[in-house]
Amino acid sequence: MIDPISDLVVRINNARKAHLPSINFGTSKLTTAISEVLQKEGYIESFKVINVRNHKTTIINLKYKQTISTINGIKQISKPGLRIYQSCDKLPYVLKGLGTAIISTNKGILTDKQARAAHLGGEVLIYVW
Repeated sequence: MIDPISDLVVRINNARKAHLPSINFGTSKLTTAISEVLQKEGYIESFKVINVRNHKTTIINLKYKQTISTINGIKQISKPGLRIYQSCDKLPYVLKGLGTAIISTNKGILTDKQARAAHLGGEVLIYVW
């Protein structure tokens, strides 16, 4: 089984570099929650989950301003072989606050700003800038 987070990150990164309008990949609750956060933060245009032959698939429409992607970079931080956990005091600032860190907390998937406001720590999943 491939790591769903790494699959999502690699597909977004490759599509962004190739200027593709959308990507599709296998759905999980975690990737759906990450897609929701990316949409709320304005990194992607939209996403939807559809059924294809009894398998759920997510389609993400990437967002571009003219020909430049709104995602300049995306990086997976916590991996299956090395999980990275941080307390709310030590949550990372991506590009000194210009980017976003996506954190898995006990209250769900949140951005670093939301986790700091709620005084929650958790697993640092992805950096997006």
